[in-house]
Amino acid sequence: MTIRFPTSTAGSLPKPAWLAQPETLWSPWKLEGDALVEAKRDALLLSLHEQVAAGVDIVSDGEQTRQHFVTTFIEHLDGVDFESRKTVKIRNRYDASVPTVRAAVARKESVFVEDARFLRAHTTQPIKWALPGPMTMIDTLYDDHYKSREKLAWEFAKILNQEARELEAAGVDIIQFDEPAFNVFSDEVNDWGIAALEKAIEGLKCETAVHICYGYGIKANTDWKKTLGSEWRQYEAVFPKLQASNIDLISLECHNSRVPIELLALIRGKKVMVGAIDVATDEIETPEVVAETLRRALQYVDAAYLYPCTNCGMAPLRRDVARAKLRALSAGAEIVRSEV
Repeated sequence: MTIRFPTSTAGSLPKPAWLAQPETLWSPWKLEGDALVEAKRDALLLSLHEQVAAGVDIVSDGEQTRQHFVTTFIEHLDGVDFESRKTVKIRNRYDASVPTVRAAVARKESVFVEDARFLRAHTTQPIKWALPGPMTMIDTLYDDHYKSREKLAWEFAKILNQEARELEAAGVDIIQFDEPAFNVFSDEVNDWGIAALEKAIEGLKCETAVHICYGYGIKANTDWKKTLGSEWRQYEAVFPKLQASNIDLISLECHNSRVPIELLALIRGKKVMVGAIDVATDEIETPEVVAETLRRALQYVDAAYLYPCTNCGMAPLRRDVARAKLRALSAGAEIVRSEV
C-alpha cells in the first residue's frame, strides 16, 4: 500500500433488509433463484459503495453473498452432510446445530471466485477477501469420518489453498483466513494449527492475513468475555509462533478490549490490522477515540506496518451504525497520518 495506515474491515458488513433479516446471523435469504443471485450482486455493489464513501482504503465484498463466514464455504464441499446435524459447542462457548462430515472432504468447484471477479471489475482499490481458517472450520462441524481434528484441518487447508490460488488469480490483493478458534485452542494452534494455516497459503504471491478476534458482538461472545478477567492474554500463547510464520498480516481486536496492548511487541515485524472499532456496541467511536487506539498500537507496531481495522465483522449491526463506525475509522486514521 502506498497510503500510510490503510483502513479496512475485518470482514462482514450488514446486509440490506431486502436481502436478509437485519441484525441476525445465519439469516435466511428473502429471495430465491435468479432473483437471489441478482440481489446478492446488488448488495455487494452497495457494500462496496458504502465502504468507498466512508473512506475505506482496502475494500471487500462485505460477505454479502454469504449467510455465514464459515458454513457458506462448507456448503460447497463434498463429504459434508447438512441433513444430518449434530449439536456441538462452538469454541467452548455456545451450542449450535452443525452439519456432519460423512466422507472425505473435497471442493467440487470454486466457491467465491466469481464474486471476487465481479468485485474486481467494479473497483481499482485493493481488495481483501476473507475465508474461514482450517481450525475454525473444524470447530463448526461434527466429524464422523476422520475422527481427528488435525487430519480434518489438514484436508481443509488443502481445499482452502485451492480456493485461495483462484482468488489470487481473480485479482484479490489480500487473502484473510478467519481463525477466532486460535483464541481458544492455543495448544492445538501451536501443535498443528499454524502449520495448517501455512498449508492454506502455500504458493500464494498475494499478501495473506489471519484474523483472530473475540467474536461477533452477539450475547454468547459478550457473556464469554465477562469470564476472561481483567486481562485477556489469549494472544500471548500463539503470537510467538505466528511471528515466525509466513503469514504477512495479523488482524486483532484492540479497542474496548482487555488485551494488553504491549502483547503486540510479540509480533513486531509483522503487519498488524489493529481493531480500532468495537463491533459489540452501537455506540459510534469518535475519530479521536480511534486515533488514540492507533497511537497506543504504534508503541509496538512499526508505522509502515499498521493497518487500522474493525475488531471483527459487523454483520449483526444496523447499517447506519456500521456506516458511521467506518467513517470514524477513516477519520481516526487520517488524524494519525497527520501526526506521523
